[in-house]
Amino acid sequence: MSALPNVVLVHGGWADGSSWSGVIERLQADGYHVTAPQFPMTTLAADVARLRQVLARQDGPTIVAGHSYGGQIMTALGTDAPNVVGLVYIAAFGAEDVIPARWVLQTMPAGGGTPRVAVPGYWGAFQSFAWLPEDDFVNHFAADVDPVKARVMFAVQQALSATALQEVMGVPAWKSVPSWYLVAADDQAIPPDAERLFAKRMGATTVEVPSSHVAMVSHPDDVATLIETAARSQAFAPEPALAKR
Repeated sequence: MSALPNVVLVHGGWADGSSWSGVIERLQADGYHVTAPQFPMTTLAADVARLRQVLARQDGPTIVAGHSYGGQIMTALGTDAPNVVGLVYIAAFGAEDVIPARWVLQTMPAGGGTPRVAVPGYWGAFQSFAWLPEDDFVNHFAADVDPVKARVMFAVQQALSATALQEVMGVPAWKSVPSWYLVAADDQAIPPDAERLFAKRMGATTVEVPSSHVAMVSHPDDVATLIETAARSQAFAPEPALAKR
């Protein structure tokens, strides 16, 4: 078994496992075993069940990194997260106990910022699934990604269940697992102040990057570096010979 921990990457809504491609290339070059599965995005319970299936296939200690709603999936692992030794949040939700992620956005203090991404009916009716319109996706969700690439991402986006962010959960995993957080300072989907609030509540080691919501696409070096920082914090993970970036 490798001395390095495994890495499992959890995508969020309106994305899929391929959104981690740049990060995967960097981690694999440095010797990490990486898995970036597809999640159904139907209910929080179904997504957590998929994550548990993937974790069961890992041989040894594992770092889990989640983006956006993917952070809520790994948070909902709770106190039963076998072999998970670190959580890395990339512009991600990490609500506390029974507080739905949507509630955090609605109760941001003055000056917290308002998301530019707007899905028709998303914050109201909560019916069926929600897709992002092209303008919201290309110009706000992935604002600092090359437009050609952003339109490809738009074409393959995976719709999110319109009820996902209002689902409640138990004790969050970050209360018992060390956490790291990357704040996307130019995020137009989750207000950066909300991200800072998540990071502060979980006591996460925090970095900020001048990125849009999809930091793993536009800033893969920063994201990979934070994941490797989390991995090296564990006694079993020696300093790797980092590949040239």
